[in-house]
Amino acid sequence: MPHVNEDGAHRVVCLATGANSAQRLKSLDLENATPIPSHNQRNIVYVHGQRFWSITAVMSILMFLVFLEIPIVITGAVAITDSLGGPGSANWIVTSYLLGYIGVIVIFAKLSDILGRKFMLLVSAAFFIIFSAACGASQTLVQVIVFRAFQGIGGGGCYSICTIIMMEVVPPEKYTKYVSYINITSALSLLSGPIIGGAIAARTTWRWIFLINVPIATIAFIVALVSIPNRFPYHGSLSHDQPEKPKHFVSKEILSRVDILGAVLLLFSTVGLTAAFEEADSLFPWKSPYVITLLTASGILYLVLAIWERHVTLAEKVTEPILPWRFFLNRRMISILLDQFLLGGPTLIGMFILPQRFQIVYGLSGLDAGVRLIPFSFAIPVATIFAAGLAGKKKIPLMYIFMSGACLQVVGFALLGTLPLTPGIPARIYGYELIAGWGCGMNFSLLTIALPLVNENRDRATSMAAGAQFRLMGSTIVLSISTSVFNSYLRLHLNDALASADGTDLNSLVYAMHNPAEAASEQIRFTLAEGYNRQTLVLCVAAALQVPASLLLWNKKAHLVA
Repeated sequence: MPHVNEDGAHRVVCLATGANSAQRLKSLDLENATPIPSHNQRNIVYVHGQRFWSITAVMSILMFLVFLEIPIVITGAVAITDSLGGPGSANWIVTSYLLGYIGVIVIFAKLSDILGRKFMLLVSAAFFIIFSAACGASQTLVQVIVFRAFQGIGGGGCYSICTIIMMEVVPPEKYTKYVSYINITSALSLLSGPIIGGAIAARTTWRWIFLINVPIATIAFIVALVSIPNRFPYHGSLSHDQPEKPKHFVSKEILSRVDILGAVLLLFSTVGLTAAFEEADSLFPWKSPYVITLLTASGILYLVLAIWERHVTLAEKVTEPILPWRFFLNRRMISILLDQFLLGGPTLIGMFILPQRFQIVYGLSGLDAGVRLIPFSFAIPVATIFAAGLAGKKKIPLMYIFMSGACLQVVGFALLGTLPLTPGIPARIYGYELIAGWGCGMNFSLLTIALPLVNENRDRATSMAAGAQFRLMGSTIVLSISTSVFNSYLRLHLNDALASADGTDLNSLVYAMHNPAEAASEQIRFTLAEGYNRQTLVLCVAAALQVPASLLLWNKKAHLVA
């Protein structure tokens, strides 16, 4: 049985036995936690040799591709809309992917507990491959947007399952180093995405932005099919926690374990919230019936979801909650989820705003803009390794690392948000990018590593998926808020340049700036530059809020990492 604190508000299951386990608990400042091995952890069978490296390659490839789909499409969106029409809908090419991605992360994680990691990974990869091909073959912008949503379902599933497998393919004492190295592939995709997208848009058809996934992901699918054991990671032992697969795959017993109502509530509440924030002050004003209805409906669904999940958790019946109520009673879990939410904005939106600034304000091509983003995107994987060393070898508690990373983000984005309004590119922008990217990178992997260590072992998959979902939800919501600030400033100062005040005309103006033949006056470029400055300062606020969120990890006893 797991150790329970006297106040009953926080339970922690240690993920390993021995001295290393106790030391890892201390690294998180987990008071009153006792290193007691869980039944599930003892039954995990670790793979070795060729099979280990094959699984590692599968995770690296899939995580690289699903993250690549965000920045590569951002820089290629103009080429897509030029080919298919509809510049005002360009944001939906990115948003539809994120909606599908966010909507299934936790659901697929829980299904993998029931149906198996291998099966759900293969299903997710198949979705990603099929709908990547469909996006590449699309003939209208509507088709691209719809297929992107389904591609996002596959991408979200791949990310969710790969994140879980990362913590099950190696023993607990190797988590920090292994997860940090795997997450480098994600950071590298953010580094190379703008460059690849810009090169494809400039040199060949935009369709290769999507088609490039098909052969690479197919190879990963085949390797996963061959190398991952059928009952991974419990393929070498049987227990009451991991029964043998029934004769009928989708049996009545399996369906009874699925929290179907919770999954539906989580899906629609999340999609409603992100869709409302995406269109707020863009196609629809904040006070429009569309935005108000979606936000109200989403809030009601989240309330019903919380009540339902509390009921399912406390009932302790065969049905497994999609979002256990235990999460909301765990102060450290809440801290990490808040940090994930607030980190999503600066990390992912920085990838969105900076290339747009280089293209629209300074008139660079998509490829050149991607190259000039390198200081920001390169700093993330390097800082990830650096922070892992601080947490491991230097014995610095995670709370202080998270706060340091947040402070660096504040400094970096504050400097980026106060750039002078000049026609040339100021050289110091690259130094500011480096500072902001370093701050994001310090927290990028360690927040993921901390999740299973502050939750019971049975909640490992769901907790890690919840962290990923909160990060992407945060990026979507912070993006919508920062875009609203940008749009409001432009409407106030560009009335003469706009045919009307609606969001469609504003988007058309912004995307028209990519075309040299339609280059705007210098005054309009300065106005756009100031709009980007204000948008960047919103990221500064999100970064600053990570400091009080990290303080929720505080413990009176200062423990160090061994």
